Amino acid sequence: MFRSHRLTLNPPSCHSESRRGHTLHSGAENVTDWQVGGRKDGFGRGEGMAIKKRSRVPGVVITQCVEQLPPGKSTPDFTRKPMPLTVQEGRKALLKAMVNGEPAPTVTWERNKGELTDEEKYKTRYDARNREYILEIPNIAPDQADTYKCVATNEYGNAVCTAMLNVVEAKKQTPQDFRSMLKKTVVVTRKKQLPPKKEGEMDPKLWEVLLSVPRKDYEKVCFDFGVTDFRWMLKRLNQLKKEREDEQAKVVERLENVKQIEVKPNGRAEFELDMTLSNPDSAINLYKDGTVVEYGDDENSKHSLKKTGTKYVFSINHPQPEDAGFYQVDVEEANVLTTDFQVPAVEFVAGIKDVKAVENEDATFECGLSIPLNRITWSTQQASLEHGDKYEITVSEDKLIHTLKVKDCELADNGAYYAIAGIVSSSASLTVEADPNSGKGRKAARAGDQVDLDKVALEQRAKLQKQNDDLEAARRAQAEKDAADAAARATIGNVDGRDGSGDGSGDGDGDGSGDGSGDGSGDGSGDKTDGDGGDGEDKNKNLLAGGEDTNKNLLAGGDDENNKQEGDGNDKKRKRERTGPLVPDTVIDQGVHFVSGLSDTVANNGERAELSCKLSSESSAGCWYKNDKLISSTDGVKIIKDGACHKLIIDCCTKDDGAVYRFEAEGRKSEATLNIQDPPKIDLHALGKFSEPVVVRAGETANWKLPFSGGAPLTINWYKDDDELLPGLNVKIETSPTESQLRLSKCQRKDSGEVKIKIKNEYGTIEAISHLIVLDKPTPPQGPVDIMENAVTSVEFKWKPPKDSGGCPVTNYIIERQQVGRNKWSNLGDIPGNNPSYKDSDVTPGRRYCYRIRAKNAEGISDYLETEDIPAGVLRYCGPPSTPKVVSAFKDCINLTWSAPHDTGGTKIVGYNLEKHKKGTTYWSLVNKEGPITDTQFAVKDVFEGAAYEFRVSAINLSGAGEPSSPCDAVFARDPMKPPGKVINLKLTSSNYTKVSLAWTKPKEVKGVEDEAQGYYVEIRPIESLEWTRCNASQSTLTSFTVLGLKAMAMYWMRVIATNYGGDGEPQGFDNYIIAMPPPVRPKFKDSNLKSFVVVKSGNTVRLNINFEASPLPDIYWLKDGVPLPKHVTITNSDVGSQILIPTSERSDTGIYSITVKNIVGQETFNVEIRVTDDPKPPGPVELEQNISGTVTLSWASSPDEKRDDRLHYMVTKRDSFKRTWRTVADNLFNNKCTIINILPGREYYFRVFAKNDMGLSVPTEALTWEVKKEKVKFKLNMPESKGFDIQSSPSFIVPLKMRTAPQGYECYMSCAAKGDPAPCVTWYRDNISLNTNTNYHITNVCGVCSLLILRVGPKDSGEYKVVINNPLGTAESSMMLNVRVHFNCPHLPPLDSATSIFPSLFIQESITSLFPVSSTYAISHHHMKITPQLLSTTDTDQPRTRKSLSDYSQTSPTATTKSLRHERVSRLSSSGSSDVSKDRTPSQTESYITRRENRLSARRKAEEEAGCNDYKKMYEEALTTNNRLNSRLEVSKQELVMVQSQLERVAQRKGRPSEYSSNMLETEKNERRVLEKKISDMEEELKVKTELKMENQRLKDENGALIRVISKLSK
Repeated sequence: MFRSHRLTLNPPSCHSESRRGHTLHSGAENVTDWQVGGRKDGFGRGEGMAIKKRSRVPGVVITQCVEQLPPGKSTPDFTRKPMPLTVQEGRKALLKAMVNGEPAPTVTWERNKGELTDEEKYKTRYDARNREYILEIPNIAPDQADTYKCVATNEYGNAVCTAMLNVVEAKKQTPQDFRSMLKKTVVVTRKKQLPPKKEGEMDPKLWEVLLSVPRKDYEKVCFDFGVTDFRWMLKRLNQLKKEREDEQAKVVERLENVKQIEVKPNGRAEFELDMTLSNPDSAINLYKDGTVVEYGDDENSKHSLKKTGTKYVFSINHPQPEDAGFYQVDVEEANVLTTDFQVPAVEFVAGIKDVKAVENEDATFECGLSIPLNRITWSTQQASLEHGDKYEITVSEDKLIHTLKVKDCELADNGAYYAIAGIVSSSASLTVEADPNSGKGRKAARAGDQVDLDKVALEQRAKLQKQNDDLEAARRAQAEKDAADAAARATIGNVDGRDGSGDGSGDGDGDGSGDGSGDGSGDGSGDKTDGDGGDGEDKNKNLLAGGEDTNKNLLAGGDDENNKQEGDGNDKKRKRERTGPLVPDTVIDQGVHFVSGLSDTVANNGERAELSCKLSSESSAGCWYKNDKLISSTDGVKIIKDGACHKLIIDCCTKDDGAVYRFEAEGRKSEATLNIQDPPKIDLHALGKFSEPVVVRAGETANWKLPFSGGAPLTINWYKDDDELLPGLNVKIETSPTESQLRLSKCQRKDSGEVKIKIKNEYGTIEAISHLIVLDKPTPPQGPVDIMENAVTSVEFKWKPPKDSGGCPVTNYIIERQQVGRNKWSNLGDIPGNNPSYKDSDVTPGRRYCYRIRAKNAEGISDYLETEDIPAGVLRYCGPPSTPKVVSAFKDCINLTWSAPHDTGGTKIVGYNLEKHKKGTTYWSLVNKEGPITDTQFAVKDVFEGAAYEFRVSAINLSGAGEPSSPCDAVFARDPMKPPGKVINLKLTSSNYTKVSLAWTKPKEVKGVEDEAQGYYVEIRPIESLEWTRCNASQSTLTSFTVLGLKAMAMYWMRVIATNYGGDGEPQGFDNYIIAMPPPVRPKFKDSNLKSFVVVKSGNTVRLNINFEASPLPDIYWLKDGVPLPKHVTITNSDVGSQILIPTSERSDTGIYSITVKNIVGQETFNVEIRVTDDPKPPGPVELEQNISGTVTLSWASSPDEKRDDRLHYMVTKRDSFKRTWRTVADNLFNNKCTIINILPGREYYFRVFAKNDMGLSVPTEALTWEVKKEKVKFKLNMPESKGFDIQSSPSFIVPLKMRTAPQGYECYMSCAAKGDPAPCVTWYRDNISLNTNTNYHITNVCGVCSLLILRVGPKDSGEYKVVINNPLGTAESSMMLNVRVHFNCPHLPPLDSATSIFPSLFIQESITSLFPVSSTYAISHHHMKITPQLLSTTDTDQPRTRKSLSDYSQTSPTATTKSLRHERVSRLSSSGSSDVSKDRTPSQTESYITRRENRLSARRKAEEEAGCNDYKKMYEEALTTNNRLNSRLEVSKQELVMVQSQLERVAQRKGRPSEYSSNMLETEKNERRVLEKKISDMEEELKVKTELKMENQRLKDENGALIRVISKLSK
């Protein structure tokens, strides 16, 4: 029993070991109990069961603790179990295992003879990267050699496996003198030798070579070593390879492209590898058969190493047979390459010959060898050739003839070819000429003077056979000679030893009749077969018995007794075979001897056994002995003598018959051992009874009982469906030495299956199989239920039989029915079980029914299968049949066929209706007027010759005719046509990587020979295939076609076939194959604005897409600074572009990246500089120094990034205490010093220094404040003398009147601007008639702006208008012509594009007033500069006008509009106090004027609302312009206020000076001061008004927003 000592304390959920129960042989019951949680295991149920399962990994035992695994869960299993190890004492031992299971299992380690509790000696860990559980023994000792067990456990079971750990004791070394070791340096010149190859084991060299070759060369290398099946080696090879890679990783960063040794055409043997060393100074050693080989870098030396970049090439110059050996390359102590250089003694009996071939032909080179070789090397001057698509390398069965076939020769294949066998070679040239026939057929080209290699090979085989025969004859002759000499000496020794005494010279002992003995150098003993003595020299000892001596294998025979004792000891099972005469015929007769002796025999208990031998004489008699006791026929044996043959026969062997039997005759003896075996046996009658199936009902108990016999100990196991049965609640196993009984209680239907018993002992195994059938009621019938017929008065449906019939056949089906909407189920009766379908004829049309179906057998009734609701009496028509197909057409008959519809409407199809209509008409006529067509084909005879017809068909079921099919193509009623001819002018119009476009001309019609083509088929065939594929399933009527879905760069044959009703014509194809590729295009980059410089912040992702155009598909190469890209850079190529991706960039990724796109047309290269940088770090402290007055020199410490970034520079900014703004004074500084000029004294200066690179600026480094103090100078101001001035002026016009054309019925507004001091008097005239007293005209004069308003202009208002202004200093006048335009169509509608026609008084007055905001020169007196309040009144007047003008847009109510207008007009008239006309008007006149004006405006506004066609957008723009003008006026007023304040300050300064003027001047100054103060107050009030106006402007903007919304609604 295996003792368990766990390393971990995690208890598994079930047994951690899979062990058998104790078998009791004392007559008691055999019971194997499994206890889990205090309960016995049960079969088929219960939480305490234990089921053994098989594992894919040999040696792993899996125990399942539950009956059924939940979905997605599994028991533990080993994907790789621990391997047996043999470790030297003191080394580290690692046992590794990989497990799986869901949930993840817990892994524990145990050992047989001890515990694993010492954490210093035993360490466990889990390698997450490799998913390995590891038991590590750091310093292994001999007492730790043991059997270790690994147990994986989860809640559903466990898995167990074991591994042996052997410890080899380390050799004790004698103490050495360390001082003497220091005096002498020992250079190790030998590598550890590989163990020698053992008989029946793998050559260790093969493992080493396989570790250095790629996986694709495994088969070739194994074949060279004589191994044909290497699949079983892969697992161990992968483990060894991983260990080797771990060793290499310590000294090598990268190892690729390892190539085995080959002899090159230049006569050198080379092997190479690509390698990057971790330490460039690492030692590289070359070994041959374990001995260091010195090499140099001179190619002329015997062994040399050539290094180019990372490529290492080792070569042997002029190799000779003595150079053969096992070569290894080590870096330090890690092996990186292993190769086996074999030099066979081979010659070319027939070398390869020169070959001439035509383009697209196959060229063949053949050579013959003197000895068989598995393979040779085929090569060109540049590289070795491998078997593939281009080259085919074959070897004959006798391995003497080797062939190289160059397929599809091209002009580039010209050159020399070499066949290399060992270190000898043969060369020939291949000449390829252009193909004059464009390669219509492929031929094979061979050498013109090629010898008959088959004949040469036959001669060579005969020669080799003759050499072998000669060697065999010589060996046989020598053997016969040695045998004759030995026989003569043996005869002499026999004569000397018959009396039983020896003289000691021969030192022999006759074991037969004599009893003499000798003690010489020979042991003198013959074998047990004869009693010949040995000679003194012992050269031919035991020759007659066939022993092993100096002439071993010369005569047929067995092993001698001495070798038996030395080799196998007491192995009595070894057979002794004797064949042929023991002594040649030429030897003198030695008397009676054995021709063939006894042989060891094995017999089964109760069977017949026979021992026989043959003497050289038929007359000789002999005796039989059993264990040295004489036996006869009375002892229960048969002794038969048949001439020279003597036999001992035992008819019924028993255990006592096993013994050593000897036969003696005339002093000769031969003995053998008879072994009696007793394998398990079962009586045939009992076996037949056991094999009968056991049939029980569900819940009952099944019993099996089987008697047996056999030698103890016997192992009995019971299985059900290949799973071992263990005793449990429902499983009882009773076993005795002669029989075993199995009892399964509470059987269920799922327990049915195979029951097997396996009986095993040391002599064999026997099995017996029975079956368990558990009867139960069937499972429910299977759905879905298919409705076969759904007619007006019946419903027919079918279903599938039950999945499990319960072990006995289904006898009946019970049908129940329920009408939908009712609760009652009615029984419809039983139907036979052999037909799972039912037709219900008792249904009501329009009702829906549901059915239940139960299956019934002898054991009971199943659960029901319920159908979905099935409607009855619902009209369901058939679906459309397939389109009719024209089978044939004649002038008087057209034959059609079609397929039945997929949807039959739930009932049977009773027939079809066929309809036709003539081409060009719309009427469909019924063809089958006599009744439905019952078949799916019909001949239409009611046709007219030459007419074209279309046909369609509809299916008819019990509900009626269904939907017709789609019509067929038009078919002409005429006799069959002749197939058309070939298409003409077939050509390729366009192509790319996936499609090809073809075009052709319709074939010509030849009457009576080739008819007109009605369509075309395009066929395609890949060049490697022989079958044509049709691209279009239906014929194409066009003379062009595009073939899609081609493989890029693949070669295809294409052809076009014309067709008509008469059949397909002859195909027309191309002379050459077509390649799926676009026209050749030289590579070019498509993006014209590709970035050649990219800046990326360190840590960010770099992704560049380079788009190009090239055909055929190009090769793409990326380089960084002229060398290949690092491994972390990812390149993704496509047909139209390439992408370079650096996931996480570093500064080392900075460089120039070059992409080269190359194909057969040319190549193109593009360079892009990628600079990976980061935000610069600020420079160090800044120092200030003044060397020259007016300048300052700044110097600072370098930024830490200056060494890593060659583009980093500096920028200096300056700020002084006067301007307070920073400005750049120096940039692009690549040094650490800068001089700033224009430093003014008296100001404080501040400086900042920035580090700057491609990412931007760093955090500034600020310098100390720099200041140069200014010397104070007394300020002196010289004021000029003030002079008086006269501001009076004569009247003049600033803006004169302009000629106008006004539309009839609208307002007309005329205005002009005048100036003068004193203020002039304004008079308006029309045709020289004064208008100042005319109430039809509204005249105003505000701040020099004179305006005239005509509310409703008419034709009578046309004429000359004149304005006359005068004051005491003069007179001025301005005139203009007013023309009134009469509207004839719509006289009351205003023009759509005139915004001023609606708001003229607002826009015109404000536009003129805005030009002269404070032009009031006439309002200031000549002496006192008096400012009148007219400016303020003007501002107050403008404000309501503006509000009124925009409020007209938003007001929709006439009442609100009228009130607003009245308020505005009253306000305007009351504020114009300076107007002469307004002064003269009475209140009644003013009121009447306002009333009339309001009436006119109301009428005009009503007309505008009715029109609804105003240009609101333009009005909004003009209103916005007005607001901008008002803002500008506000700014001008502010500037004037500042100017007035400055004048007031100057006056105040002048007043503080000593009086230098006369008294009248002082009075004038006082007056001026009062005037200025008054003006300042007025200005301040005006500024307040302007502020209010600004607020009003903002409100107007809001109203404008509302106006925009109104406009959008009106526009809609």
